[in-house]
Amino acid sequence: MPEQIIAADIVECDNAARAAELQRDYDSLGERLDRRGVAINAIRDKVAAFHVAVPSWGVGTGGTRFARFPGPGEPRDIFDKIEDCAVIQQLTRATPNVSLHIPWDKADPKRLRQAASRFGLGFDAMNSNTFSDAKDQKRSYKFGSLSHADAGTRRQAVEHNLECIEIGQTLGSNALTVWIGDGSNFPGQVNFTRAFERYLDAMKAIYAALPEGWRLFTEHKMFEPAFYSTVVQDWGTNYIIAQELGPKAFCLVDLGHHAPNVNIEMIVARLIQFGKLGGFHFNDSKYGDDDLDAGSIDPYRLFLIFNELADAELRGAAGFNPAHMLDQSHNVTDPIESLMLSAAEVQRAYAQALLVDRAALEGYQNDNDALMATQTLKSAYRTDVEPILAMTRLENGGAIDPVATYRAAGYRRKVAEERPAVASGGGGII
Repeated sequence: MPEQIIAADIVECDNAARAAELQRDYDSLGERLDRRGVAINAIRDKVAAFHVAVPSWGVGTGGTRFARFPGPGEPRDIFDKIEDCAVIQQLTRATPNVSLHIPWDKADPKRLRQAASRFGLGFDAMNSNTFSDAKDQKRSYKFGSLSHADAGTRRQAVEHNLECIEIGQTLGSNALTVWIGDGSNFPGQVNFTRAFERYLDAMKAIYAALPEGWRLFTEHKMFEPAFYSTVVQDWGTNYIIAQELGPKAFCLVDLGHHAPNVNIEMIVARLIQFGKLGGFHFNDSKYGDDDLDAGSIDPYRLFLIFNELADAELRGAAGFNPAHMLDQSHNVTDPIESLMLSAAEVQRAYAQALLVDRAALEGYQNDNDALMATQTLKSAYRTDVEPILAMTRLENGGAIDPVATYRAAGYRRKVAEERPAVASGGGGII
């Protein structure tokens, strides 16, 4: 049985104080859903089977381009990160897999696998890093990596990605996510066409090394760290890349990597339609790539994205198998608390999307009844599905209220005593 970091009696005690009220709320919601022809237990079972991976880097305190203010008990290495991720999974029962970033998390793969299995955790997609320079790196990525004008720098970046694949094979991963910061800050700095040609050639070398059963996710981002142009700037370019590389290549959608007011749910629908949706990095934003907690700014947009995902799932869209991961930077909150709540927000959007009356919606769409079509979506979105989420956690051994239980356990205080304080000051997101 997996080891539990939070004492079982603390979880049980907090759950016992909330269980009776939860049961009443669950039964009440079940009666209301039954009148709509929806079986609450069927929704509960689907939510229980829905998981989202936690990024290893997400359990540390983030920052901005100007400053970073470390929090107490920050993880010192990947093994501390795994313990923090284990707490999130123990209390939410929604995050059984961890996504590693190399070289940040580089360690003996066998030791990593042992550390994760101790808590019943697995590993999600591997993430390569050619957007910053590692210690003792021969060639710098200051002016690009996979699209760099220098062939040696491109070769170095390719070899790093191949190393990530090799590590991932030992860990039991089956996907590689490639995001690059390549681009330009001034007009004329790079030749757009040649840079993209070099990128595609390098990516083809990585793609050719994919093991059987692996997928390659490419991630687009309109700006940062390059502010005039980026090599993989939008979903259209991302789709071209996936088409050029082959059937194992898919597009990864990060919710923060779009201009304000872009219709992300329509992008998701298009990628599903043409079989190239690889997965998501869930977060939220107000202005750009803010990496805020999922659902903290625009929960309705998150619901609309899941409306497309639920539609594809329920109609059995060909090749539909998206990966789900959180990708956030926690500047002013406890990262563990933020990740627990974000996992719940993603599950909430999924549960709400499952409540959409698909037959009624299709009828209104065919009748061009815009008002009733949007009200059909709103009816599902306005439904408080918290009893379903909480019951799912309870029945799977988690906490009815993860944050309350986490605080009662005093985990942050405990690790703050064990892990040395990190000096503040430096700028840059970790």
